[in-house]
Amino acid sequence: MSVSTHVLDTSRGLPAFGVNVLLTDPTGDTVAAITDLDGRARLAETPLLVGNYQLVFAIAEYFALTRTPTFYPEVTVAFTVTDGAAHHHVPLLISPYAYSTYRGS
Repeated sequence: MSVSTHVLDTSRGLPAFGVNVLLTDPTGDTVAAITDLDGRARLAETPLLVGNYQLVFAIAEYFALTRTPTFYPEVTVAFTVTDGAAHHHVPLLISPYAYSTYRGS
């Protein structure tokens, strides 16, 4: 039914505002979004195709805005949709030298 994300900058303890995010669906179609002031972005609002998806987060661009050196230019999160009617929330925790993700609710 939908794909959303929430990006948090754990090095600053704040939402990551202004992160460019690109969602690629199983057909290769893409949707772009930018995280809002709360670090959130909605990327798909319609029934999803079953298959493999990819989220690409432009991390270096975000850290450049805060003049913070970073090791990772981008973070790619691949995930599989098995129920196209379900909501898929993919949070990302970032810092200049680490990141982690999980399936949210």
